[in-house]
Amino acid sequence: MKLLRLLVVLFSVPMFAQQGGMWIPSLLNGMNETEMTNLGMKMSAEDIYSVNQSSLKDAVPHFNGGCTSEVISPNGLILTNHHCGYGEIQSHSTVENDYLQDGFWAKSYAEELPNEDLEVTFIVSINDVTKEVLNGVNALKTEGEKKALIEKNISNLQKTYKREDWQNVMIRTFYEGNQYMLFVTESFEDVRLVGAPPSSIGKFGSDTDNWVWPRHTGDFALFRIYADKNNRPAKYSKDNVPYKPKHFLPISLDGIEQDDFTMVFGYPGKTQEYLPSYAVEQIVNELNPAKIEIRDAALKVTDGYMRQDQAIKIQYASKFARIANYWKKWIGESQGLKKSNAVAVKKAYEVDFTNKVNAAGKQAEYGNLLPEFERLYKEIAPYALANDYFQEVVLRNNELLSVGFRLYQLENTYKQNGEQAFNDRKENLIKGFEALYKDYNKKVDEDVFEQIIALYGKNAPANLTPAIIKNVDYAKLTDEVYTKSALTSYDGLKALFSGSAPDVIKKMNQDFGFKVAKDLAKDYFDKVAPKYQELNTEIAALQRTYMKAQLEMNPDARIFPDANSTLRVTYGKVDGYEPKDAVSYDYVTYLDGVMEKYVPGDYEFDVPAKLIELYDNKDFGPYADKNGKLPVNFIGTNHTTGGNSGSPAIDAEGNLIGLNFDRVWEGTMSDIYYDPAICRNIMVDARYILFVVDKYADAKHLIDEMVLVHPKEKLKDNKLKDNKLKKTKKNKKK
Repeated sequence: MKLLRLLVVLFSVPMFAQQGGMWIPSLLNGMNETEMTNLGMKMSAEDIYSVNQSSLKDAVPHFNGGCTSEVISPNGLILTNHHCGYGEIQSHSTVENDYLQDGFWAKSYAEELPNEDLEVTFIVSINDVTKEVLNGVNALKTEGEKKALIEKNISNLQKTYKREDWQNVMIRTFYEGNQYMLFVTESFEDVRLVGAPPSSIGKFGSDTDNWVWPRHTGDFALFRIYADKNNRPAKYSKDNVPYKPKHFLPISLDGIEQDDFTMVFGYPGKTQEYLPSYAVEQIVNELNPAKIEIRDAALKVTDGYMRQDQAIKIQYASKFARIANYWKKWIGESQGLKKSNAVAVKKAYEVDFTNKVNAAGKQAEYGNLLPEFERLYKEIAPYALANDYFQEVVLRNNELLSVGFRLYQLENTYKQNGEQAFNDRKENLIKGFEALYKDYNKKVDEDVFEQIIALYGKNAPANLTPAIIKNVDYAKLTDEVYTKSALTSYDGLKALFSGSAPDVIKKMNQDFGFKVAKDLAKDYFDKVAPKYQELNTEIAALQRTYMKAQLEMNPDARIFPDANSTLRVTYGKVDGYEPKDAVSYDYVTYLDGVMEKYVPGDYEFDVPAKLIELYDNKDFGPYADKNGKLPVNFIGTNHTTGGNSGSPAIDAEGNLIGLNFDRVWEGTMSDIYYDPAICRNIMVDARYILFVVDKYADAKHLIDEMVLVHPKEKLKDNKLKDNKLKKTKKNKKK
């Protein structure tokens, strides 16, 4: 009970520190609510999260497990990022109807496009179940026993926890396993594409501007949730109707100003704010450089083909963006960690932590934590590096090898579970691989293979590098794989899959592409994975104790749980920043900047003719600011990460003012070390979104179903009324 009290107790801190943190929305009462009010918020914690009445949480669903979205109309219209819906936009695109290039706008419900396997998930309630999950755990000695009991307790809770038939339950750990929260959820599987700007707006600046400020990107797309006649989740059906939400966000037309309160509500994916210095050193000096080098090689090959061939550009657009996203993020993260001296800051903190442990007489309990971290991170270093090489080369950046790995898993299914399980999995693979090969080009994949397999063979730890790629002619190996393997086409794969399980296994093992993938996988699972997992288990247990110790040794600290793809609130203010000497950035960009970057016909900086016409005529409708300029993007001090893409930026009154989509490059290290001086999140101004929908796309029917408000004008009117009332009362007294 003492630990749980420490987890939720809230303390006031200096104003400058009130910008960071990813907070559980059900636990905002106290310090967080006070901080938010001090920053200018006019709402209450109950307005943000409530189980008894509609609240902001009811308008913010998880978008397909990886992004965030928000409901912006009473008819289930949702807003998210263009890059979050990129795969869906791409899947509906052809060379004849290229929605990536030209955009898409449904003029009616009937024209909205269904999307297989796309879902959005709402949070119904959040409940602390730490006591139930950890029941009996402390009496056990080994990590294996503890893990097994925790999993059993979680399984029992998920089965027995009371909820409606159409609802689900998930349990997530917080504070490195010191706290557990249960989420009751509702997932809607009929989500249709409504509108998307062309990539020249939605992806303007593309990879050059990714993670960069100033930014000028209209990174948004519109979808709609459909439900059954009872307004409950249902699979796609023509009989489904637009969802009626418990709450939707009005959209402010008043825009933003310096120091305005901002709140970002969403599902941040993963942060590691409490890593020891040894882990951060390893990330900066060893792991990130290796991953960056592999992706850099793969991206250069793919980019070359995409610039020459429109069909390849469509095929690889989504894949390229996915690979490039974290490639550039890791570069900025490493630079930011070095610039902010994060390792030195961590080491200084660890000295202070050790002093506090000694002063509290807790040496026996916590005194060996840091020396153990040092030993474990030194021991895991080669295995962590070998693991990253395998993941990046085999699973993430080469499609033939990733297919081969799936076939390796299929072979193991046969060995472990027999022919029926094999056949079931084979049929699922055949169905799933059809979409993969639709966007596959043999020559692109071949050239990527040659580049990255050489990096794997030459640079991975020598004693953990598979023999099949050590000291070989990589051009010859590549030619042999792509000449002899059936895995280079969907027809070849289906031919490989014909026949009984033993026949398929025999043919697979005669295929040279499969043989290479299998050898790489076997070597990884024999030499790398067991030791890597063993050491990671030890590190995770140590990290849990370290987290507990930090909470105990720093009872007045403002400690938030790391992100884990659960619903969080982060708050701050609109603010520019100064990343380095003599460099200062304003907090907002305008359509003027789009035109300044415009390069006709360029892959990244082309601008649609209609947008140029609207700009030249200054035809901005009601969406321009008081100076007649059209805002495009703005930045704030909200602490965000991957998963916050598509999150609503909300003003002091609870209205939508923007759409989160990125961070500044200098601050991407915020997943590991948040520095309020330079960490900024980037948002699309809501007025730019409305302008594109209204004036560019002429989709006024979508504007008509939204609720547009003027909260600042209303506030001014109220102040005028208050002043008049005060004057009237004063005159009456006279």
